[in-house]
Amino acid sequence: MDREFLIDLFADFGPVAIRKMFSGYGISADGINFALALRAGLFFRADEVTIPDFEAEGSKPFQYSTRAKTVLVNSYWELPARLFDDSEELAQWARAALAAAQRARVKKQPKKKAAAKKTKKRPVKKAAKTTVRRVGKAKRAHG
Repeated sequence: MDREFLIDLFADFGPVAIRKMFSGYGISADGINFALALRAGLFFRADEVTIPDFEAEGSKPFQYSTRAKTVLVNSYWELPARLFDDSEELAQWARAALAAAQRARVKKQPKKKAAAKKTKKRPVKKAAKTTVRRVGKAKRAHG
């Protein structure tokens, strides 16, 4: 799939950003990646809400092989082939994939805040005052 084909494919969905990724493209809207166009096919973001729809169509999750094993990526599922001929329904699936990506983003946000709190450093002002006081005491002792 080339860039122009993808732009046409998502025309009923709305404007998308398409950028090089892996062996294909990452597709995003509103700054959120919701689809992958790879040699293996077109994969939409999925979660517990949308996976049953993919399963009902006989779709499979994205997977790739390493030297040691096959990795299953349950968060991206192959778009049913019939949707390539139905741009309106494809747009509905794309909106559902974007919603799944947005839900995933919301779930990740609290973890970032907790990590930021753990790495909080002492304010610089306290350290500077302590240093100034020590310098002052040292001058008085020698003076």
